[in-house]
Amino acid sequence: MAESGTRPDEPERFRRQGSVSSKQDLIQWENASVETCTILSWLGYGQEIIQARRDAYREHGKLMTGKENGTLTYMFTGSKGEGLSSFLESDVDKLIVNNRVFCLEDDVKSSAFPGEITVLRSLSRRSYHGHCRLLLERLGTTIHRHVHDAFCDDGYGRELLSSDLFVNNWSNERLAEGMVQHERAGPSIPSTMSGHMHSDHVHALHYYCPNILSKWAARPRHWPPPEAVQRVVSLGAFLTPVGFKGSEYQHVEWRVCFNAGEIELISNLNDTQTKLYVLLKMIKNDVLHPRKKEVSSYTLKNIVLWMAENNPQASFHKKSILQWLHEALDALRVALITLELPYYMIPERNLMATSGLDREQQRTWISTITDMLNEGPKMILRLPKIRKALIAHPEPFRWYNGRRIELELLMLMYMNRAVICRDENGKIDYTDAILQALQRRIDEVLTDVGVRMRMEGTRVINADAIFDRILM
Repeated sequence: MAESGTRPDEPERFRRQGSVSSKQDLIQWENASVETCTILSWLGYGQEIIQARRDAYREHGKLMTGKENGTLTYMFTGSKGEGLSSFLESDVDKLIVNNRVFCLEDDVKSSAFPGEITVLRSLSRRSYHGHCRLLLERLGTTIHRHVHDAFCDDGYGRELLSSDLFVNNWSNERLAEGMVQHERAGPSIPSTMSGHMHSDHVHALHYYCPNILSKWAARPRHWPPPEAVQRVVSLGAFLTPVGFKGSEYQHVEWRVCFNAGEIELISNLNDTQTKLYVLLKMIKNDVLHPRKKEVSSYTLKNIVLWMAENNPQASFHKKSILQWLHEALDALRVALITLELPYYMIPERNLMATSGLDREQQRTWISTITDMLNEGPKMILRLPKIRKALIAHPEPFRWYNGRRIELELLMLMYMNRAVICRDENGKIDYTDAILQALQRRIDEVLTDVGVRMRMEGTRVINADAIFDRILM
């Protein structure tokens, strides 16, 4: 059942069902919803800071791309690219796209691409939905060695690009000073810099697939608006080096992804929908505690995208966020029971097909979510960040969060300025006046926070400890 795809009517589950039984209940839900939205803004999930993060990481990607002479495009994806995590709150997901290779759908002509471009043809027959193999159609005049060394014979005299070989080739690159590389995780190469900066690098290829995107764009919908739909289509797709788990072609299969388009979609969610996604991620991290990404942020993002598409935008407002959280958790519960969740961009692909969820964990999560649904608006108290904010004194709570947001904005500016001041050998010119001004203000903020913490009786070790504590 898990690999059978999805029923045509499955997105119906993401339409609002209604969960409030009386006027008194409605008032309770609405008051708790408004308070939750306010707390989330104080915690760093307001529209302004989210947009600042998005802009900073988009600019960071452009600056890094500019140093590659057009051969590679850098893109920050995941919660960083979406603007939904603070500076040290989660891993940095980086997509690195080879601009000298293009992959094409079956009926797209390759003649429009210049001779230096290597052209690959996707072969999706006998592959699971949203996956394909890549046949070499034309070798370009300039080809990266990691691509060239990843070709293998398909047994019929044709050359296939192996996803396994491709990742392994990139895994053998020389590491930067202070970087530790970890075991491969699907298509990504995880690493840690300076002991605490965690990142996942995924090397990907451009995929020109107008048929897939036009089918997505043609769906009837409440959201996103037509202009946003066209932007998503124009951003195209990518192929990441990972096959469908259990497939006989797994080592040579690639997965279709829409990273740039999904960032555009997330940026088109309204404030309530964005905060709904944040709450779901908190529940995943602080309540469900998945061990091996059996339920991931990506799973939750798809639930939110389906809900946004299938319901009027006006129904998502600050008084309704906890009712929508109730609906989203119910949708997650159904996905866990049935082991079916359609991928928002390609509904035929079931995101639960390879979740690796065992029976005991499945029962535990279904029971936990059922208990949360029965708790009504009190379910929000299961989240430590929300609970601590509710019992904290308002003035110090707002003061600390104000310093945290300022520190994060300073670090985002410092991050991008450091790229500008970096030479071809990767060395940063720390004598730059702007870098020095940013560093002075960062030090001032950390000093202010340290002084206040000591006055309140908190044991503070040093500025580094404050930095880690405030930006996690």
